[in-house]
Amino acid sequence: MTAEAPQRLDGIAALAERYQVFLLDQFGVLHDGASPYPGAVQALSALKGAGKTIVLISNSGKRAEPNERRLLKLGFEPGSWDQFVSSGEVAWRSFHEMAATGVLRHETRCLLISRDGDRSAIEGLPLALTNHGDDAELVLISASEGDRYDLDHYRELLRPAAARRVPCFCTNPDRTMLTTAGPRFGAGEIADLYEQLGGSAIRIGKPFPAIYEAALAIVGNPELGSVVCVGDSLEHDVAGGNRAGMATALVLSGILADEADLAGLFARCNSQPNYIIGSFRWR
Repeated sequence: MTAEAPQRLDGIAALAERYQVFLLDQFGVLHDGASPYPGAVQALSALKGAGKTIVLISNSGKRAEPNERRLLKLGFEPGSWDQFVSSGEVAWRSFHEMAATGVLRHETRCLLISRDGDRSAIEGLPLALTNHGDDAELVLISASEGDRYDLDHYRELLRPAAARRVPCFCTNPDRTMLTTAGPRFGAGEIADLYEQLGGSAIRIGKPFPAIYEAALAIVGNPELGSVVCVGDSLEHDVAGGNRAGMATALVLSGILADEADLAGLFARCNSQPNYIIGSFRWR
């Protein structure tokens, strides 16, 4: 855990004076899934206008392009970020490589757990979809519908696959997600359930190294001292950035918005950020 207490900042402008490369989370930092947070659109554009390199790095099980479309639809300005790296994109490229080299068999039966029927996580991959755990040869957890179903729904769906120890990949390790109905269990919680049922799950995304390696590589592997990771999750954004050797800033507009005892949380998690910002605004 960082030795010094986190420094509280009024806005993102103070970080722009210290760092060149920004790895920014989207959910809980820029928007809540339905609309941008107050000042976030302007702050992102101002950060880009200050000449900073901006990589949006997200534990979204969707690929980069649909995530970018959503940001534009929400009102974020085109060109206000340089690259978008999602855990879904990192996973898709990995699966594509496995298929190209024969590691992933053509027409492998995949049980895809997604949201609102989204299939973007597997588009272009040689997989055959199944709706049942009984005949699945691969389980891919890209999202949660925890605002529609309870964990018992997923327990019954996944139990047959877990009993056969079918390989499982989770492309959104977040255990909590923001919805219009409030916080609900995320895809990471479903992956935990799969393991409780006897299976094992490989998680792709923050706080694990592959997504940080992809994000840094896409902007030329800058010096780590010039990079800051900004997010709303202590478990994913802060812990992952810390482990990767970068400075971290915790934004309190997302899943920790109602957390009254940050110091206690830092102690329990044995992790803390270098900076704390109330919300993603310029000043």
